[in-house]
Amino acid sequence: MEKTALLYEGKAKKIWNTEDETLLISEFKDDLTAFNGEKKSSEEGKGALNNKISTELFKLLNNKGIPTHFVKMLDDNHMLHKKANVILIEVIVRNIATGSLSRNLGIENGKVLPFTLVEFDYKNDALGDPKLNDQHCLILELVNNSDELDYIRYMARKINNILQKFYADKELTLVDFKLEFGRDLDGNIILIDELSPDNFRLWDATTGESMDKDRFRQGLGGLKVAYEEVLNRILGTK
Repeated sequence: MEKTALLYEGKAKKIWNTEDETLLISEFKDDLTAFNGEKKSSEEGKGALNNKISTELFKLLNNKGIPTHFVKMLDDNHMLHKKANVILIEVIVRNIATGSLSRNLGIENGKVLPFTLVEFDYKNDALGDPKLNDQHCLILELVNNSDELDYIRYMARKINNILQKFYADKELTLVDFKLEFGRDLDGNIILIDELSPDNFRLWDATTGESMDKDRFRQGLGGLKVAYEEVLNRILGTK
């Protein structure tokens, strides 16, 4: 499968059309951004690591009955996937308080939440990705009805349950993560985008060390080494 015209370029990926109108190719970039694009850098090999990690996690979820856009990994930096219309809601799933949740609500950093929290952000860079409630989603016509929001929440929690156990077996703690959903060409809501340490907070289960993009956000260094370690644990090679 070959790339044809560039459809879209975002912070972390380029999306390409293919000769098949039902399929697209994601090209994973080495670029790094944080704080709504205010902090920028690049790490050689980061895109390939995200592609490989996403591939393994999409395969896991597909095998568990989660509908996703994933078809296959083409090479180190390219993934083939189904075409889907993006639902402009970033779904944030939180198991442990940290980051903006601690800053905004004063919840102690590292506190295990009494239940899995699912939040919605508006996928809109110009507005700074503001928080959404259900009524906002309906007023903005991001979904057709409340049942679709309930389904997205249900799928987010189901994905969380699968990945929490999976990562625990790899001695990693799934702290929080971002998901995106879209509609396939038949109108079904499916999981899209990527499943990588760019979008996941992962802590080493023993040391509590960050194994994700917080290493870049906080200026800790060692981002590529951490991503490689995550991939090695997922593959069972370490």
